[in-house]
Amino acid sequence: MTRDFYDRLAPYYHLIFEDWNASMERQGGQLDAIIRAEWGSDVRAVLDAAAGIGTQALSLAARGYAVTASDLSPDAIGRLQREAAARGLKIATAVADLRVLSRTHGVFDLVIACDNALPHLLSDEEIRQALSECYRSTAPGGGLLISIRDYQPRSHKGSEIHPYGVRCAGGERYVIFQVWDWDPPYYDLSLCVMEDGGGPECRTHVFRSRYYAVTAARLQDLMREAGFGRVRRIDGAFFQPVLVGTRPRAG
Repeated sequence: MTRDFYDRLAPYYHLIFEDWNASMERQGGQLDAIIRAEWGSDVRAVLDAAAGIGTQALSLAARGYAVTASDLSPDAIGRLQREAAARGLKIATAVADLRVLSRTHGVFDLVIACDNALPHLLSDEEIRQALSECYRSTAPGGGLLISIRDYQPRSHKGSEIHPYGVRCAGGERYVIFQVWDWDPPYYDLSLCVMEDGGGPECRTHVFRSRYYAVTAARLQDLMREAGFGRVRRIDGAFFQPVLVGTRPRAG
């Protein structure tokens, strides 16, 4: 379901952002600052293990990082390739599941998985497996950087609406929102895109997926179990909370 979700969403994904290009520029600068603060200026080879259409991969490549972009969705990777070509950026790409990264990729100075990718995995065991693969894909002394939604440890029930707002593109107007239907500790997400071309009817696209509302504290525990050290949470430096960890040089 997750692959289908992102395959179908790929043509519309940029509409989630009020200005995708400006958001890429901002996120790239923020990630660059975090990377330099955590691991210094020696980080060059970066694996974006949940790249989507390239929001983080494109911005890091534009800053001189040697980026490999990987995602479960072939359509998302296809769009990323087109976006990279249009910007004159060289990014190696692959289609790969987070849970089997080391079968597809080599070893990198840094592995990233941003924009709440890990909670698509629906159990601690699946997340632990993905984090272990991130560990195998990280050079000793290198790091892991993930960003997540801040799921608070509270009782969830019913349905919630999370609006993005109105976007205008290509002569059409889009109204975009999410609906979360809770089944704790999971929720079923419906991402709705209403496409208004000015006629008497609108076209509506609905993309559905399930998430595991895993807390940041639990994810940090799972990072440690996978072998990462110096695990900590960073707030206020990115649009989502960031979790970082480093693979020890010995072991």
